[in-house]
Amino acid sequence: MKKHSLLILLAVFFLFAFQATAQENKDQGQLGLPGDNLNLYAVLKIFQESETLEIFEKKLNEEDSKINNLDLDGNNEIDYIKVVDNVDADIHTIVLQVEINKNEVQDVASFVVQKDKNGKVQIQVIGDEDLYGKDYIIEPNYSDDEKIAETSTPNPGYTGNTTVIIHNTTTYEVAQWPVVRYIFLPSYSIWHSPWHYGYYPSYWHPWRPLYWHNYYGYHYHWNYHYYGYYRRSNYYRYPAWRTSYYNTRRVRSPYVYNRVQRGDYRTTYSRPDQTRIGSESFRKKYPNAPTANDRVPQSRPNRPGGNNPSVTNPGGRPGTRPETTNPNRPSTRPGNTVSPKPKPPVTTRPSPSDNKRPAVTRPSTKPSPSTRPSPQKNKPVEKKKSESRRN
Repeated sequence: MKKHSLLILLAVFFLFAFQATAQENKDQGQLGLPGDNLNLYAVLKIFQESETLEIFEKKLNEEDSKINNLDLDGNNEIDYIKVVDNVDADIHTIVLQVEINKNEVQDVASFVVQKDKNGKVQIQVIGDEDLYGKDYIIEPNYSDDEKIAETSTPNPGYTGNTTVIIHNTTTYEVAQWPVVRYIFLPSYSIWHSPWHYGYYPSYWHPWRPLYWHNYYGYHYHWNYHYYGYYRRSNYYRYPAWRTSYYNTRRVRSPYVYNRVQRGDYRTTYSRPDQTRIGSESFRKKYPNAPTANDRVPQSRPNRPGGNNPSVTNPGGRPGTRPETTNPNRPSTRPGNTVSPKPKPPVTTRPSPSDNKRPAVTRPSTKPSPSTRPSPQKNKPVEKKKSESRRN
């Protein structure tokens, strides 16, 4: 009887643990597919910022950008993503591809860029179904198309505490993106990446991929921008895309498909402790990024003592937050709180020298957080950074 009760308790425990993990993954917008390691919001951002497709391809494959984290062939090295433009009149289907081996190629995502006779440009980036699931579409926050707006949402599945300010755009403004103007020039030479399997540019060398939690911890801090300027959509702006390209010219790798079906890519989700490492990597690279009210995403166990350190400072370490200097503020205005009546003349209020006294005497007895040495806190961070890449 006792053994039977113990088995029931264990079953209930694992059920709750599974539900908690599933909810956490849902809150993070995790797809559970290889596409989680190539954030299409980030891809659309660098597409908008690029001047040519060649520059876009280079930025996409830069290690320092931390955008490409794909390892589709499973060799523990990042895959090179090449860019190929397929042109049909005023419609460009710009495909991102990975060559798995000498014989197999896998489409990763497609940019569909359509220009009408009035000069308006519609653009969407669509993730391949094998990597992102069906109808994973990202587009700018258009404000000039009510029908599209009704079927779109700025940040589906996102429940973080970042304050997202929506920045709307128009199809005319998108037409002015540098790369969009470039591909519609009369002199434009259609871009087909010259690189292929085993033959890559001299500036590129593969690196070891990050665990997904590390990758997520880094990009989490860009959510204010990703969800502010772009959104998910369930509506194809170019309805004929599935018949004209996806069902006829799409390229998929049987090797990648079989790995997805076996669940081989799930091992990348096994290190939630590295979320903080990814977060600290972002804060180190962008110490003044406008994410002051964000907190480290909760995909890691709480630290001893119940600390949930803020990332309002570059290091993201507890005890170094700017708000630790706030206790000095109330003491600089005693006259405004302790005076019972307005009878005393103005000259009896605390003098400026009295107001400055707390700011002079307190630091002399208790060093401010900014000058307090914390060599022991730096060591664990450096140790974690060394674990941020898979062996």
